[in-house]
Amino acid sequence: MTRAVDVVVIGGGQAGLAAGYYLRRQNLDFVILDAQTTPGGAWQGTWDSLHLFSPAAYSSLPGWLMPVQNGAEYPDAHHVVRYLTAYEERYVLPVQRPVQVKAVHRDGEQLRVETDTGAWSARAVVSATGTWWRPFLPAVPGRETFAGRQLHTVQYRSPRKFKGQRVIVVGGGNSGAQIAADLAPHTDLTWVTQRPARFLADDIDGRALFDAATARRRALDTGDADTEGVASLGDIVAVAPVRAARDAGLLKAQPMFARLTEDGAEWADGTRAEAAAVIWCTGFRPALSHLAPLGLRGDRGHIPTHGTRAVDEPRLHLLGYGDWTGPASATLIGVGRPARDAVRDITTLLG
Repeated sequence: MTRAVDVVVIGGGQAGLAAGYYLRRQNLDFVILDAQTTPGGAWQGTWDSLHLFSPAAYSSLPGWLMPVQNGAEYPDAHHVVRYLTAYEERYVLPVQRPVQVKAVHRDGEQLRVETDTGAWSARAVVSATGTWWRPFLPAVPGRETFAGRQLHTVQYRSPRKFKGQRVIVVGGGNSGAQIAADLAPHTDLTWVTQRPARFLADDIDGRALFDAATARRRALDTGDADTEGVASLGDIVAVAPVRAARDAGLLKAQPMFARLTEDGAEWADGTRAEAAAVIWCTGFRPALSHLAPLGLRGDRGHIPTHGTRAVDEPRLHLLGYGDWTGPASATLIGVGRPARDAVRDITTLLG
């Protein structure tokens, strides 16, 4: 049996909930399909010490400010999960879970969403699956011969299982720096980055990053010179644990190694470092395999969009994958505006 609604939202994390907020305000018939068993999206799988870059009030979804976390200016991931859970309940959002979306097909005037629990027929679809579920691992020579542990950001939780070991952390972004700072006091750490580590000024947090991303999008939309957005400021937000490790001399980035060996890494000049584990903080790719039947894939795995709307399929909107689907749209504070615009566009499309 195929169930019919106006809109299917795929993904019940922050982007899916923001879309649901605006769909509810438009009194549209919609459902949110979430593959997870519990609320909270990707925030459920982060490392234990992770904190936001911004205070609670600047890390909120539309309609409701995130409550302050007692004793913490910058809330931790557990607080975010509680907030998203309460947000879902507060706005009575119709989330069904766990539902795994397999594919989206064109079906005449409708889009057919196939899942492991049956099919849905929709007049429009919002894909909000994010990137967390598709970690990227670079093709580094020797990766298959390394005898130690290898894990990605998504699998790291705490230093507990690495105490006293030699560990290599790969990645010069925020996750690499934060996990390196987490491990530095407890391990023999080697932190490697593709280019020299670029720390933002200590007084810059998520508020400034959102403003920079928004200014860049505005410049691009009006034909002005590219401001480079967040990239113009640096790569690493100097949150308190990162500052402390950096100032203590524990965060000294080494250039990227040339290959992995059975017991560690080797650089082009022959320098070697032993390691029991390598943690790849090397980013993610958009989780878009469910949209493959639509044949929309463009450069770098992205689907060409105008705003959030797929250029070649006006019934499809993509939300929360990064700046290409809205300035800072992969952040709590940034996803509200593109979600509002997507629902406005869908409302017009549906008449």
